[in-house]
Amino acid sequence: MTTIIPFGSSIVITYFYTKEYLTNQAVQENSNLLYQGKLNLESYLDDIDQLTLSLYNNPDFINFLKSTHQEEHYYSIDIVKNVILTLLYAEDNIERVHIAFTNDDRILSASRRSTVIFSNKIKKVNEESYEKARNSPYNLYIEPTHRQQFTSKNETNKNVISMHRSFTDMPSDEVLAYITLEITPEKIYEISENLYERDAEEFYLLTPEGDLIYRSDSTDEQDHKWIAEILKKENESGTFEWKDDSFNGVIIYDQIASSVGEWRLVKRVPYVTLYESAFHVAGINIGFGIIGLSLVVLATLFVSLKITSPIKALLYNIQEIERGNMNVPFESFGDDEIGILGKRFKEMIDKINHLINREYKLQLENKTNQLKVLQSQINPHFLYNALQSIGTVALKNKVPQIYSLVTHLSKIMRYGINMDEDMVPLIKEINYNKAFLLLQKERFGEHLEYEIEVDDEVNQVKVPKMLLQPIIENYFKHGFDIRDGIGTIKVECKKEENLLHISVSDNGIGIDENRIKEIYRQFKEGIQNDGEEPTNIGLKNVYTRLRLYYGELAHFNLENKKEGGLLVTIKLPIRVDGGKHESSHN
Repeated sequence: MTTIIPFGSSIVITYFYTKEYLTNQAVQENSNLLYQGKLNLESYLDDIDQLTLSLYNNPDFINFLKSTHQEEHYYSIDIVKNVILTLLYAEDNIERVHIAFTNDDRILSASRRSTVIFSNKIKKVNEESYEKARNSPYNLYIEPTHRQQFTSKNETNKNVISMHRSFTDMPSDEVLAYITLEITPEKIYEISENLYERDAEEFYLLTPEGDLIYRSDSTDEQDHKWIAEILKKENESGTFEWKDDSFNGVIIYDQIASSVGEWRLVKRVPYVTLYESAFHVAGINIGFGIIGLSLVVLATLFVSLKITSPIKALLYNIQEIERGNMNVPFESFGDDEIGILGKRFKEMIDKINHLINREYKLQLENKTNQLKVLQSQINPHFLYNALQSIGTVALKNKVPQIYSLVTHLSKIMRYGINMDEDMVPLIKEINYNKAFLLLQKERFGEHLEYEIEVDDEVNQVKVPKMLLQPIIENYFKHGFDIRDGIGTIKVECKKEENLLHISVSDNGIGIDENRIKEIYRQFKEGIQNDGEEPTNIGLKNVYTRLRLYYGELAHFNLENKKEGGLLVTIKLPIRVDGGKHESSHN
């Protein structure tokens, strides 16, 4: 689970992040595409509009419009015919051109399938469009797609878009004529079809009134709700979400300039299309995640078997020695850190057996406390917890962290099994306990905080070896597991009035006051029961060794702190030779 949860969380987070990113990116790309389409439509419609505006530069044509009611206007017919034919063939998609005179009842028209002809004006035909053109600030109105009118018998009605312009007598507002260009919508359709992905997206081209000029789907059904929502938007471009029975996704819109029709380009993109890339990326991530997870599990099993197997064998041997079997056979664990640990542990046992055979049996009664110290050095409870921490890290990581932990453990064991010195510099004892606390920190993580403060002037003061470790370890055995909040332990070493002052404080549950009195009584009487608690054994060993090395010069005090936890205070003479010399004085 420690591997699956991070991998799974990573995949889920990556999916949602990728989904959001790709969605925003898709919306932005579609907005840019609509903007480009808008520019293309504006350019196309503006080019056609410029054809009618260019007539203002033709004075003969304007004079003709002003004099259509006079007989002499027939002399300018050829000029007008040239003008209307020029408009007709100026653009491939212009199907027909006709001019409705305001002071005449006739219409001058020409198409690609007929000559220039005059015909009588049909009442009310195009009057509404002319009215919109006249009222427009640009004198222009673009009529949506419709069927042609005024066609001859041999012509087929086509779908066209009509551009109506009210031609005025500048600078006055008098309308001389209405010029209409009927344009086939192929070019507009071509531009529109390049703005969406068929079968995945929808595209619509709307007039300001909501009439459809182009739609990507072939159905005649029209949902007026979203169209009405589009028409309400005051911004020329934007994006909003829409959900109904037939669509669930994002609607993106843009608007061409008012001077060329004020059409709206609308694109509807379903969420399925937006999320398609995210689904694809998520599938790739899941695939790689499964492969990576498999490799991690295999590597974890390999490392676990390679490291935990010799640790379990070593732990079994330690338990046998704890039971009193000092002749446990040791197998070689290799040349790595675990192998070195096993080798040094075997050397320690051989040395212990040697001491037992030559000296320890002769001084068994006087050296009971020293034996307890040796037993605490190989305390299986500590070793089990330390190795369990390493095993847990081995399941989470690969090699570097394991190496660091085993290194700390090797330092601790080397320090513990070195029997050549009874007294060590304080800094050496502190470094040993730092390594011990580092292992505990790795085990408990953010639930443990520790602090060690040592004045420089007391670094080289010699103290009994393994003096602090039983006190610190006692906190983890009995005070840490049932603490509230973060466990803390603090070690302070300083000089006060030619004395080395050592204090170890924690935030554990402390010791009942009656129990403290009982512990002091056992200290003085030297009583040790078979069923005595490990707490008493560790503290009693420290007290007994202090008496062994310093006699009455050493002070050892236990007290509960007001804010909770235990405070252990030790005061020692700074100048002491230590060892057998001091013992002989006691």
